[in-house]
Amino acid sequence: MNLTQLTDWILSIDSQVWQPFAMPLILVIVGGLLTVATGFVQIRRFPVALRMVMKGAFAKETKGSKTITPFQALSTALASTVGNGNIGGVATAILIGGPGAVFWMWVCATVGMATKYAEAVLGVHYRVTRENGELASGPMYYITRGLGNNGLGKTLAWMFAFFGVATALFGTGNMAQSNTVARTFVEAVRVTTGSTIALWIPGVLITISVGLVLLGGIKRIAHVAEKMVPSMIVLYVVASVAYIVINAGQLPHVFALIFQEAFSPTAAVGGFAGATVAQSIAAGVSRGVLSNEAGLGSASMAHGIADVKHPAEQGVVGVFEVFIDTIVVCSMTAFVILSSGLWTDGAYQSASGDLTAAAMSTTIPGATIIVAICSFLFGFSTLIGWCYYGEKCFEYIFGSAYTKVYRVVFTLLIMVGAVVSVPLVWAIGTLLNGFMAFPNLIGLFLLLGVVRKITADYFTGTGKDYAVTHPTTGARIGN
Repeated sequence: MNLTQLTDWILSIDSQVWQPFAMPLILVIVGGLLTVATGFVQIRRFPVALRMVMKGAFAKETKGSKTITPFQALSTALASTVGNGNIGGVATAILIGGPGAVFWMWVCATVGMATKYAEAVLGVHYRVTRENGELASGPMYYITRGLGNNGLGKTLAWMFAFFGVATALFGTGNMAQSNTVARTFVEAVRVTTGSTIALWIPGVLITISVGLVLLGGIKRIAHVAEKMVPSMIVLYVVASVAYIVINAGQLPHVFALIFQEAFSPTAAVGGFAGATVAQSIAAGVSRGVLSNEAGLGSASMAHGIADVKHPAEQGVVGVFEVFIDTIVVCSMTAFVILSSGLWTDGAYQSASGDLTAAAMSTTIPGATIIVAICSFLFGFSTLIGWCYYGEKCFEYIFGSAYTKVYRVVFTLLIMVGAVVSVPLVWAIGTLLNGFMAFPNLIGLFLLLGVVRKITADYFTGTGKDYAVTHPTTGARIGN
């Protein structure tokens, strides 16, 4: 089987996983149920989320603590979510599903805010202390502790951990990031100097940079993310807003494209081959999950070790995470690409982040350099965040003895991702996301009652005792 055949085979499986009545429907149903169970937390409690984030930005870390501050948890989670899915993922969603894919990305984010809230809540509530003294959290723990350490709980937890490792090594947490970094870097060099460089050159740069940070573990990752994430988001948003303001006359047309083509087939135009409604839904939801990770359960591994007094406090921070990632940053990218019209250019039909860079440079001189810098920072932050996620999943299966081997393999695969083809790397990424999300979504569905109790306790009760009864043993479980 050659590379083209392998790509086609993975794409065919990926299309089945992300067809409208498969994973997208499950995500919307579970997110909708969580929205109702939490009393529409993403709408009614958004001001609380904003206050918690602002308060956490100035919180100081407790010396010697095994936890991290709520803002560090948010920054670490954002480090993995605000990545090249926001630059390259949005571009590939539009190229596959047309402008209507953006609408379905918004739908995914709207219910995804409640999903991310539940993941963060359960992550804090069911976190554990491992044999090495470090706190650990994530779906593998809230599934086994919440559902009971029985056949179903063990199976779902192991499935999540296995696919979590695979996603971290081969999917959106690794190779898709270095791929977009390398391609936007090459595009910036081509536009600014007229020269062509090999993809492996930026690949080596990002590989070495990430490897140096990974030596320090979660504390180093959290400190780097805390300082880097706000700055990189501001840089990208400012550049995007400048482009949008200059091209404000295009906005009515852009919004019309997004809403009209969400429910009707996108006809072929220019170099764009056209898309069906099913392709639009699949592209929008799969890239939305790829970007904001709501439903994957990954971010609960960071949110779950935050130093908070009540799980719901970190839950609302998770709501803000999805809002920033998709409603703000992904939308900016979509507006830039659709305003430029380059999404119909045949030269960019196999592009990713290089389409975003080219689109922005149609109005802002030197924009390819700005996008390349943002892509590097986004990719860098996502790589260090996802290395931690994969490591926690790896530890759950194999223990703590071989984590250094995992980090070495993770670092080497960054280089591999930089030089493989765009369709292959993104197909692998979204396919593994679907496999990773499935056991987590089952767990969230079965733990709806726990999320409801914790939410009610915080917003309508005293907020002092959020312990609930174990479904099997009857024992009370708290933080």
